[in-house]
Amino acid sequence: MKILYGVQGTGNGHLTRARSMAKAFATLDVQVDWLFSGRAREDFFDMQPFGDFRCYQGMTLQAKKGKVNMPKTIMKSNVLQLRRDALALNAKDYDLIVSDFEPVTAWAARLQGVRSVGISHQCAFLHPIPKKANNVFTDTFMHWFAPIDTAVGVHWHHFDQPLLPPIVEPSSHPNTVQKGKILVYLPFADVDDFLPMLEPLVDHEFYVYHKFTQAEDRGHVHLRPFSREGFQSDLHSAEGVMCSAGFELPSEAITLGKKLLVEPVRKQMEQQSNALALQALGYATTTDKITEKVIRHWLTLPKPAPLHYPNVAQAIAEWMVEDGAQNLPQLSETLWSQVAIDKLDCPELTPAMSQV
Repeated sequence: MKILYGVQGTGNGHLTRARSMAKAFATLDVQVDWLFSGRAREDFFDMQPFGDFRCYQGMTLQAKKGKVNMPKTIMKSNVLQLRRDALALNAKDYDLIVSDFEPVTAWAARLQGVRSVGISHQCAFLHPIPKKANNVFTDTFMHWFAPIDTAVGVHWHHFDQPLLPPIVEPSSHPNTVQKGKILVYLPFADVDDFLPMLEPLVDHEFYVYHKFTQAEDRGHVHLRPFSREGFQSDLHSAEGVMCSAGFELPSEAITLGKKLLVEPVRKQMEQQSNALALQALGYATTTDKITEKVIRHWLTLPKPAPLHYPNVAQAIAEWMVEDGAQNLPQLSETLWSQVAIDKLDCPELTPAMSQV
């Protein structure tokens, strides 16, 4: 079997999920070619699992100070180039196209009549699940940014839909707790806006990952450039995590039993909806705006117990290669039967909330 797998390069969550899928595919008799878009090739790091991958411009959301900038997003989006790339990419060379919210591969499959499967958290929003801050534009965007035939959505709950549990990358790092150690990852925020809030909190050690050129220690605040190994080491030894309301990092924190403080990107439906779900499910403390007062209160809260997820990446890889990506509801039921989640009884997550 020959698969072309496209990955959205905005943020690092899609890459984390892709690394797990690469490990799973390596155990099977399948050829997987990887394509990435959404950032410059030189801005990718730790890409060894993907071999000689291809890189395209694609499309990506633009944000400033924690808020999506749609005019800038539109100006930086080259739809004509996207169409040219999709038509030039020979999708018919492959048995299956897989897209992790990656538009070049998805549109190549759509324009050339090749079957496609979407595997992403964004695919969950193609199902009738609780949403917040959505409208006609956001719903249309989710359907057409990277259109696929079969939507395999991953989420923290199935919401009575054929969704799958999160894909969490296995790690060799020991899961320990260094009391008072906090990992901070707010990639869409300006560091000058949140670093001053950490300076008075001298009883805790904050490890801040952002676009720094080199590591720097400022007393109890430790600035760190992006590094997969360094990030994972600090995540596993942290007591808690402060982050935006993406999907992959909260999923890892939930699995490891780290307490979460989450600030969703404003005017971003996915992050607003994630924050709604995290708060209602009891997996995180959420806030529209992180302040020193909010941080101080959150630091006093207890640490939750870890939540175990099965090897979802391996199950998906086998489902695609051995079963031809058929019978998604059965795969969903099998995987959720291995997760110790309570029956959903959250008024905040009723269908009525889907249009908030």
